[in-house]
Amino acid sequence: MTQALQDLAEHIAAALPNDVVRTNVMFGELAVNVRAGAIVKVLTFLRRDPACQCRMLVDVTAVDYPEREDRFELVYNLVSLSQNHRVRVKATVGEGAPVDTATGVHSSAGWFEREIWDMFGIRFSGHSDLRRMLTDYGFEGHPLRKDFPLSGHTELRYDQDQKRVVYEPVTLVQEFRSFDFASPWEGMTELLAGDEKATVDIEAGEDAAAAKSGNGDA
Repeated sequence: MTQALQDLAEHIAAALPNDVVRTNVMFGELAVNVRAGAIVKVLTFLRRDPACQCRMLVDVTAVDYPEREDRFELVYNLVSLSQNHRVRVKATVGEGAPVDTATGVHSSAGWFEREIWDMFGIRFSGHSDLRRMLTDYGFEGHPLRKDFPLSGHTELRYDQDQKRVVYEPVTLVQEFRSFDFASPWEGMTELLAGDEKATVDIEAGEDAAAAKSGNGDA
């Protein structure tokens, strides 16, 4: 399998010399790093080429590396059922830089791209319905960015008294970013169900240890 993927990597790199940055085979899968502007071209080639036949787009996601100049890395996971191999296409994208939508090659990319826009803020040019998907339409920021506040900005809930959805600032009992794991969480004022058993077991263990120590001294 490894040699077959190596041959496939060389085939793709030779067919797209100006678009493929590098290739890598790891854990039985081929990763192909490409220019961001060539994503649609590469996906089209991988779908139509007889040696590739990657006609199934399993997933599209992104990774945030804030320390990099081009902070985002787009990842397209492809499968070829006929050839029995997987190809992962990667491309680095700068913050605010648009990327061409892949919906013309794989219609399933539409949902994935909406999710990426919602979570990371990467905009896809040519997408017919690029709206938020997992958060509310009025949500601020993009939650999967590494610099997004852990506590968020606002809380959305349904108020039974007002009989409507209300927005409120997020408040935590204890500062979450500098949480001291050696101290108890200040919000926990009652024992959870089952905690009393732990207390009983500890006391029983201490009594048994004391009794054993006493017998030894005798």
